[in-house]
Parts: sequence; C-alpha cells; structure tokens
Amino acid sequence: MKKILKRIILLSIFVSTISTVIAKDDNITINVYNWGEYISNGSDGGLNVNAQFTKETGINVNYTTFQTNEELFAKLSGGGANYDVIIPSDYTISKLIENDMLHKLDFNNIPNYNFIDNNFRNLEYDSKNEYAVPYTWGVVGIYYNKKYVNEREEDIDWNILWNKKYSGKILMFDNARDSFGISLIRLGKSINSTNEDDLHKAYQELIDQKPLVQSYVMDQIFDKIGNSEAVLAPYYSGDAALIMKNNPDIGFVIPKNGSIKFVDSMCIPKGAKYKEEAEKYINFMCRTDIALENISYIGYSSPQREVMDILSKDNSYNKFSYPDDDTIKNCEIFLNLPSEVNILLNSLWIEVKIGTDSNWILFLATILGFIILYISVYIYKKRKNKLFYK
Repeated sequence: MKKILKRIILLSIFVSTISTVIAKDDNITINVYNWGEYISNGSDGGLNVNAQFTKETGINVNYTTFQTNEELFAKLSGGGANYDVIIPSDYTISKLIENDMLHKLDFNNIPNYNFIDNNFRNLEYDSKNEYAVPYTWGVVGIYYNKKYVNEREEDIDWNILWNKKYSGKILMFDNARDSFGISLIRLGKSINSTNEDDLHKAYQELIDQKPLVQSYVMDQIFDKIGNSEAVLAPYYSGDAALIMKNNPDIGFVIPKNGSIKFVDSMCIPKGAKYKEEAEKYINFMCRTDIALENISYIGYSSPQREVMDILSKDNSYNKFSYPDDDTIKNCEIFLNLPSEVNILLNSLWIEVKIGTDSNWILFLATILGFIILYISVYIYKKRKNKLFYK
C-alpha cells in the first residue's frame, strides 16, 4: 500500500509541477506557525512539503512550532509575533475570531478548498466558513497495555481512568480542557458546559482521581506508554499507529460513553505581512498530493476528500484515524468558553495540579503579579519611546 501511495504522490507532484505556469515570488518569506511534528519534512524519505512549496512558487517559508493553543494565543495577543499562517485548534479559532484577530480568507486564492469534505464545513467555531481551512482532525481515546489491562476493549470507557486497580499506572492530560472534558463526559455533561456546578463536580472527580495518576503528560506519553511505565492514558487518535507500532502490546479504544473531536485549521492572523502568499500556501496544503504526504507522515486524519478516498483502501487507517459515523456523532468539538468560565476552569485546574494549599496559591499569584507588572512597564516604556521619537 505504501508503495502505491508513494507512486501516486510522486506522479501527482510531477504532473502539477510541469503542467502549471507558476509565478515566482522571489525574496518573499512567509512565517508559518504550527504544532511540532505536524508536517511532512522529508525525514522519513518522503517529501519536504515546505521545500516543495518554495520550489514551485519561489516563496520561502520560515517554519516555527508551538506546543499548546494557549502558547499560540499568548504570542498573538502579546503583539510581538508576526505570522502569516497559523494552525490552531477549534476553540482557539473561535476565540481568535471573537477577538478580531483573524483575517477573512479570500477563497478565490484557495480553489483547492473544494476538496475539503462537507463534514468539515460550517463547523461551530467558524459557522460561515470565513476564517479557517481544516488541516487535520481526530478524536481522543484511551491507550491501554493489553498485558496489564484485562478488560475487554468494548468494555473500556473513561471510568477505567478512575479504577484503583491501576493506581500509579494511569496518565492524564496535562491541560485543563482535555482533562475537564473527560471528567464532564463521565458525568454525562457537555465538554462545553458553562454551568459552575458542572465544573465544580468535574473538578472534584479530578481531585478524586489524582492519587491514582502517575503523572500529567502531553508528548511524554510516547515514552511512558511505549516503555510500559504506565498502562493507561488518554491521548489523540492520530498517534495510535506510531505508538502501537513501537509497542504491539498497546491497544486503542474510543469510549462509547462519548469523546472529544478536534479539528486543527489553517488561518491568517491580523497583521500578516503576506496575506495573498499565505493563501497560496493554504491552497498548496489542500492539494491532494501534498495533503496525502502530510497525513502519511503525521498519522492524523485528513478532511481532504480525495485523500480520504485513497486512504480508505488501506484498512489500517479506518479504525483509529477514521472511526465510523456513530462514533463521531457521539463526540463533541471544544468551543471557546466565556472569559469568566475560562478563569474558573483555569483556577480549578491549578488546584488539581498543585492542591488547595493557600501558600501555593499566594506564591503563584505573587509571581503572576510581578510578570504582569513587568509587562505593563515594558509596554509603557516602549510606547513612550515611540511617542518621543515621532
């Protein structure tokens, strides 16, 4: 199957390169901000996508990465970053839209948007399809070690992460939205609940779980689950193929009592220097051969219709990366929460992580106070200098 995919990709690239008259945009560099390990870079013998874009257009790509949506938002809202293309997740996109931080896209420059499957249009975070073009998607599931977890796969749901039998061998997300999302699902609530009682109940469940948790992780899951240091962990479906390849004892299941669906999309932030070139880049990423290269490398699911058709012929993609419709219908996408709810959620998460010891809270508040004071003084001096030299 992989040989067939490679031939399809190489043929597509060859045809597109020789059949298109390309206007070279020399001496232009666009800044692209994406998740780590989230694009085909040629390291596995495949295509270096950014290099291919430069080869075809003459537009250089300065490519940098972030680890969380919160990091991306902080950089943009701080005003010191200058990006032309960013790839945030659903709830962050709605937050950026609400804060007037994204350009509306000119889809005349993105004709390959026509390849995006209808199931990924008119989504809640961009209901009019004005600001974002889907890049990848996936769902959250549970990774488990078959040697130590004796439950049948069909019986595994989120409750297993609270099972005392696996105390000290359970991992949990090291971010508030995913952890609270899982806890809310267990309670039969929406992952986007704004009800304070719901959030406090979810918080109490996470407090009850804490003594069972070995550690709160993100990418550390690869080593801990892969090396059997832990035997249960929630994480994203796109990593299933890699984790299970490295350790055949690992299984993956999407709980029947509901889960979290995520969509990462390409956007152009306000302040982008090269909007039209950024739209060319987005269009390029939606092209079938390029989208196939990216998905083949990173393992996540593609919203690109032709790529989905190609991959549907390979059964290894179906169960984990492309779950059935009934499973998807039982999943929710994160939406941006009202600011007061975000504040509550984050404060409760801090208590989960470090406890309710008032000295810790006071220490953290003091540190945050100094940081805010420093930033305020810095911005004030910078503005004063600008006024002085005008």
